[in-house]
Amino acid sequence: MNVIIAILGLELLVVVHEAGHFFTAKAVGMKPQRFYVGFPPALLKTNWRGVEYGLGAIPLGGFVSLPGMQRPAPSDVDTWFSGAVRQEPTLTAPVQALKRALEADDLQEARALIGRLEAELAEVELSGTTARLAARGLRELRNGLTGAPYWSLPAWKRVAVSFAGPAVNLALALALLTTLGVIASGGYRIGFAFHSTKSGTTSQVDAIQRDSPAQQIGLRAGDRVIGIDGRRLTPQGIHDTITSSHGQAMKITVERAGRLLTLGPVRPRTVAKLSVSAAAENSVRVSWAVLKGTAVGLGHLFAGRNRHELAGPVGVVQISSTAASQGAEEYLWLLGLISLSLGAFNLLPVLPLDGGHILLSTIEGVRRRALGRAVYERFAALGIALVLVLAFIILTSDIGRLGGG
Repeated sequence: MNVIIAILGLELLVVVHEAGHFFTAKAVGMKPQRFYVGFPPALLKTNWRGVEYGLGAIPLGGFVSLPGMQRPAPSDVDTWFSGAVRQEPTLTAPVQALKRALEADDLQEARALIGRLEAELAEVELSGTTARLAARGLRELRNGLTGAPYWSLPAWKRVAVSFAGPAVNLALALALLTTLGVIASGGYRIGFAFHSTKSGTTSQVDAIQRDSPAQQIGLRAGDRVIGIDGRRLTPQGIHDTITSSHGQAMKITVERAGRLLTLGPVRPRTVAKLSVSAAAENSVRVSWAVLKGTAVGLGHLFAGRNRHELAGPVGVVQISSTAASQGAEEYLWLLGLISLSLGAFNLLPVLPLDGGHILLSTIEGVRRRALGRAVYERFAALGIALVLVLAFIILTSDIGRLGGG
């Protein structure tokens, strides 16, 4: 059950990310074509108001299909229709005419020629693969030349559409961390904080509050809190036991330098509940620390260090499942950190990530003219290479987790 909860939580983060792109695209005048939860093949799908909504069979992901992400180029015509021309030489004239129109940047003529080519294709019989490729070519060219394709939008609109996905993830993370800060504050405390990572809260003490009961009984940063009053507890269990203690004295069992120690007894003190503004301020502080940690972690990753700490879908589901078994608060805290990392990762300035689209659109807005197709292709090739390297590292990390390494 915890695994299912973990998968649904991860899917939720992807869906809200794609929803950010989807609704922002509609707001700036685009017409998204598909919105899928999960990846194809589709288990369920329906068309509503010109958009295909679907539920994919592969649950870890989702996507929104936007028309015309790149300006159509003459090379696209060769890609889609060269096979059709080889099978039916009569298609040479309309295909070449379409290429010339795109080379001359005569988009009105190109739109008209798409209709002519479609009529010519309807008159010939092509093999299955070639016919499907030609049909897709017509669809892609029409998407890129009619309506309000992505590439034709003003730079600020493209930046808004690309930024919306990561922005929703960042906003969701802040909302979750703020809400948990308000809910989890108050009650009783002895004045120490556990060390938290993207993998969850550990049992290691990160900091001791000055003049707190924890300091008075000799608790130190670096100690591992094992349990209370002789009971072994998870970090969440320790937190809950202290918070609901009503100030009753308790003994804390810790591991220090390989030895078990019993500290106390100690009486927890009452603390005031955090206001929404204070919790929000704290969530911003935590989020900034996580973002800096993510940036440093990526640097270490490409330097060959700490690769075992990286988690892909398998690792995230395993970690989330463990957090879910420790309680709703622990799970939602982790979900907030994952949402934060997802938003930050997608802002990396490489294609095909959102950050790459933001960077190139910003450059075009500053220079007030479009970058050449070759620039996009070279930049995309570099970005895809980096993403593939990262995907390989993530895959090996996940395989190691599955193997217990």
